[in-house]
Amino acid sequence: MDDSPVKDRTVVVTGAARGVGAALAHALARRGARLALLDHDGPALETTAAALPGAALAIRVDVTDDTALHVAAQEIRRRLGRPSVVVANAGIAEGGPFALSDPATWRRVIDVNLIGSAQTARAFLPDLMRTAGYHLQIASLASIGAAPMMSAYCASKSGVEAFTHTLRAEVAHHGVAVGIAYLGWTDTDMIRDADRYAALRELRAHMPPPARRIHSAEAVAARLTRAVEQRRTAVYVPAWLRLTQVTRAAIPPLVLRRSRHELPRLESEEPLRPTGLLGAGGHADRAAVLGR
Repeated sequence: MDDSPVKDRTVVVTGAARGVGAALAHALARRGARLALLDHDGPALETTAAALPGAALAIRVDVTDDTALHVAAQEIRRRLGRPSVVVANAGIAEGGPFALSDPATWRRVIDVNLIGSAQTARAFLPDLMRTAGYHLQIASLASIGAAPMMSAYCASKSGVEAFTHTLRAEVAHHGVAVGIAYLGWTDTDMIRDADRYAALRELRAHMPPPARRIHSAEAVAARLTRAVEQRRTAVYVPAWLRLTQVTRAAIPPLVLRRSRHELPRLESEEPLRPTGLLGAGGHADRAAVLGR
């Protein structure tokens, strides 16, 4: 689209190998952005980059590796120019009872989702200050209402919400805009893998009908692309999630009431166990960490 604000601008997307990140890369490429795609899964990232309508720079990097992120930032500046937009999208998840969770896996979710997001911002803030750019942090419905069986994911997404609000206040006077995207259930391999586990599937099924609906990655990416073009402070997908900000204090008691009823039933049918990292992205992350 010739009139898009991102046309001929350098845009960085983390977690770009699949899911929302890959769909967003396609949407931004169609608008003429110069794309730098970052992900831990090198082969999947190359496949995504090769399928784009234009050329893209694909860099294999672990967002928890501060040194590697800064090296990637230098390469992007050299080859594409200073980024005007950075989308911190990289994320992983696990499910299961906290008491039975593997401490290393639990910590890894926090490291990727929260620490990795902060390190992404740290690596690219000098560029965004020079370009009066825009940083978009991908958060979740889990940032607003925590759910049982997803303690690490909910904690990390609540953390990135607080980090985003703090960062926005610190850099606004430099001309940098900072936004946050609250995403509901999205059709990614992470969610499809979670649905293989009865407890996670049933807990989602007992949410109110609008809250349990799964949206396509392409529809989510379209909303995120408009948010990038408009430098939005907040974007909600679906849009009705905005209403939960008004009622968020009432969510924990409702979740507690439902959990007291549902978890004993589910536990009587099948032992509740940790899932490990979910989806192809989670499996790739675990393989890369073990290999390293």
